[in-house]
Amino acid sequence: MKNLPQDGDSHIVNSCSHHTSHLPQYGFTQWKKAIASLSLVLLGSGMTLAGGYLAGHKHQVADSAANLGMSKANAALPLPAITDSNFIIQVVQKVGPAVVRIDSSRTVKTQLPEEFNDPFFRGFFGSQLPELQEKRVERGTGSGFIISADGRILTNAHVVDGADTVKVTLKDGRSFQGKVLGKDELTDVAVVKIDAKQLPTVSLGNSDQLQPGEWAIAIGNPLGLDNTVTTGIISATGRSSNQVGVPDKRVQFLQTDAAINPGNSGGPLLNSRGEVIGMNTAIIQGAQGLGFAIPINTAQRISQQLIATGKAQHPYLGIQMVGLTPELKQKINSDPNSGLTVSEAEGVLVIKVMPNSPAGKAGIRAGDVIQKLNGQPVTDAPSVQKAVDAGQVGADLSLELRRNGQSLNLAVKAGNAPAPIQ
Repeated sequence: MKNLPQDGDSHIVNSCSHHTSHLPQYGFTQWKKAIASLSLVLLGSGMTLAGGYLAGHKHQVADSAANLGMSKANAALPLPAITDSNFIIQVVQKVGPAVVRIDSSRTVKTQLPEEFNDPFFRGFFGSQLPELQEKRVERGTGSGFIISADGRILTNAHVVDGADTVKVTLKDGRSFQGKVLGKDELTDVAVVKIDAKQLPTVSLGNSDQLQPGEWAIAIGNPLGLDNTVTTGIISATGRSSNQVGVPDKRVQFLQTDAAINPGNSGGPLLNSRGEVIGMNTAIIQGAQGLGFAIPINTAQRISQQLIATGKAQHPYLGIQMVGLTPELKQKINSDPNSGLTVSEAEGVLVIKVMPNSPAGKAGIRAGDVIQKLNGQPVTDAPSVQKAVDAGQVGADLSLELRRNGQSLNLAVKAGNAPAPIQ
């Protein structure tokens, strides 16, 4: 979220810091609803750009990043048979000292209407007129976790967005002034640095190996209640940004039923071995057992870029798309307002191509059906997005398309995703 609203705000979907915002309501027809759930994933810059924060509208790294102590773990070992009923206590004792509270604040200036500057009003009302600018301080609270002994901390971008000051408090009571090294709105990842040494750190797991049903342990500062621990399981993996209700993000979220509340934003989600597998990020207001986290592999990749260069790059094509099924094909072809005629029953349908985008320059058109990407068959939009994210800005992607019943091969040079509209 772009603002640091006051505590107590609540809307349809909320981030798990004290930041909230509104979600628009969309009047899609039935087949368009299906498209909305998977489209926009390649645009990387929000619904407003027709392309890919949490909870409402409201990806070459320099050598310096190699010393983060964050190298990706190998494939996760098989889960041990948990016979010790106190294994959660062991995890908390191991990781708890590396979980921090982050308090951010910023000064907001409110400009009064220009009419108050008119000499007539000034002369008539005199000293009774207010100053042309009013100032107020907005505050937010979130969580984070220490990834290096010299004070690098991962948290959510919305926890520190626009902050004038960032205060980091450790579990042992020490407080430090924090500096934001970089933040990425598209994935809601930020890195904060404090001036300290020999700090406790977390161990990172491998979120690519997660399966529904595995243990999930959350530690954070919900509602100002520091060092709160909640437990549950991984309820699902690969939840798209649209499914979660945040179409302006480029994240395949982890879903958990471990209790997540405002103030948990940026805190770690852990496995039974005490490894960080995700960064807690969002909740759906009014729901129970629905919390969402950024996979740690995504957070790790983005944080390395932020530490090295202060910003992240996201490979970008510039299309809206949806995975085809025979049912969706029938709905599109029977809808006189769709503007499309689909002859294929499987593949990934291009709904829209953004002007001046890499896809547009390469000749991709609305109505094209992507069947292979770099030689690999694709049947759903998330798999295309994942393949694009795994590449590099400036790299060529080979697409095999079907257009009007004919096969077509095109090469698209991935661009860097536009920044979200503020």
